Amino acid sequence: MAFPRPLAIATASLAAALAVGACGGDEDAGSNTATTIPQPTQAQLAAAGLAKLPLAPESKRLDIAAPTFSNPTEITNPLFPVSDLHSVIFSGRVEGKAFHTETTLLPETRVIEWAPGQQVEARVSQYFAYIDGRIEEVALDYYAQADDGSVWYLGEDVNDYDVNGLVDSTEGTWLAGREGPPEMIMPADPQVGDVHRAENIPAIAFEEVAIKKINQTVPGPPGPVEGAMVARELHDDGTYSDKVFAPGYGEFFTAHGGEVEALALAVPTNALNGPVPPELETMSAEAKDIFDAARAANWKVATTSAKGASRAWATYRQGQVPPRLAAEMNRALNALGPAIQAHNRIQAGNAAIDVAQSTLDLDLRYRPPAEIDLARFELWARQVLVDAAAHDPGGVRGDVTTMEWVRDRFAHTIDPADLTRIDAHLVELRDTVANEVEDVAAAVDEAASLRSTIAGLESTA
Repeated sequence: MAFPRPLAIATASLAAALAVGACGGDEDAGSNTATTIPQPTQAQLAAAGLAKLPLAPESKRLDIAAPTFSNPTEITNPLFPVSDLHSVIFSGRVEGKAFHTETTLLPETRVIEWAPGQQVEARVSQYFAYIDGRIEEVALDYYAQADDGSVWYLGEDVNDYDVNGLVDSTEGTWLAGREGPPEMIMPADPQVGDVHRAENIPAIAFEEVAIKKINQTVPGPPGPVEGAMVARELHDDGTYSDKVFAPGYGEFFTAHGGEVEALALAVPTNALNGPVPPELETMSAEAKDIFDAARAANWKVATTSAKGASRAWATYRQGQVPPRLAAEMNRALNALGPAIQAHNRIQAGNAAIDVAQSTLDLDLRYRPPAEIDLARFELWARQVLVDAAAHDPGGVRGDVTTMEWVRDRFAHTIDPADLTRIDAHLVELRDTVANEVEDVAAAVDEAASLRSTIAGLESTA
C-alpha cells in the first residue's frame, strides 16, 4: 500500500522463528492441526525495533485462535466482501501529489500452505497505485474467509516502481507459512474495543488494528452509507492511521499524517442498469479526437473537440456523479484547455488521455470491468505514443509495465489467439525500451500496431 511501509531490517531469522512456531506445541494430540496462530515473541519484537509499541494485550485480540476454512474463496463478510468487489477505485493525495488506485479481483486463486499440512485456497486481488498518473506500486493480495465469517490475509507480493518504470523495491512482500502466520484483516462480528493484527511479521509487515466505532453512517459515492466501522491502525513506526470500512465496499477511507486515500467507486455496489449515457460516449469520442488532433498539431480540431467534451461533462454532471471521480474529471479538463492554447502536443496528449481515463472510470458503473480494463489498456498504448514523442524512454517503460499488469485483468475474457497477439506486441514493446536499447521510434511503431490489434477485439466479458 502507499501508506507506511515496513521497516527495512534483515528478516531471515525472524521468519524462521515464526515458521517453527507454526508447527510447534499448540496442536491437538495426534493431529497436524494448529489450534492457535503463532505470535512473535518479545525478543522478536525487540529485534525488529517494535518492543516499545503500545500493543494491545492478547486478551483483547480476536486473531489468536487458528481459523478453519471450509469454503475460503466465498468472501462475503459485509465489511470486507472481496468476492463481491470486482473493481474498486480510490483517489486522494499522497506526498502532495494526486493518488489513484485500481483494485481488481482476478479470476484465479492461489493455494497457500499456511501451516504444515494446512492448505487454503485464497482469492487474488490486484492492487495498482498511481502517483501523478504513473505506476507507483502493484501488489497481489491473498485473502480467504474462515468458517466463522472472519477474513484472513494470507500475504502479498509487492512491487514498487521508480520513475523509470523499474522495480526498485519488493519490501513488504510476505506469504503465510513462509515468512510467518496468516492474519485476520476483518473480524466476523467486530465490536468496539476488539483488536486484531492485519499483518503480524516483525520487520516485514506489521499492523495492529483497534476498533473504535461501529454502526456509523459515512458519505459514499452515491450518498450516505450505513453500518460503517471506524478503526485505528498502529504501524511499525509508531504512527497511526484512521481507517473506515463500510458494508458493500470493504476498506473505505484511510487518513495518515495529512495524506488521504478514499474510495471513489466500487462495482457492482455502485453499478447502474442501462446503457452508457450519451454524454460519456461523447466525452470518450472527443478525447480520442483531441489526442489524434494534438499528434497532428491540428489545433482547430483539438479546440472544437475540447469544447464538445466540456459541454458533455456540464450536462452529465447535473446528475448524480461520484464526487471524487468528478474532481478527477475536473482536473483533467482544466489541464486540457491551456495545453491546447499553448499548442503543446505532449501536454495536450496527456490531458486528452486523462479525460479518457476519467471517462472510463465513470463508464465502470455501466460496463463490465473487463471491458473497461481492455479500454484502459488501449489508453496506455496511446500513452506510449506521447512518451515516445517526448523522448522519455523511462516513461515508455512504465507504460509497458502498466500494460502488462492491466492485461491480466481482461485476459480471461478474450480469444486465446487474440491474447497471444497482444502478448507478442507487449514482448516487442518491452524490447524497445530494454536498458541497452531504448529505441523510442520503434516503440511508436509497435504501439500503433498494438492499437490496431485492440481495435479489432471484442471482449466477451
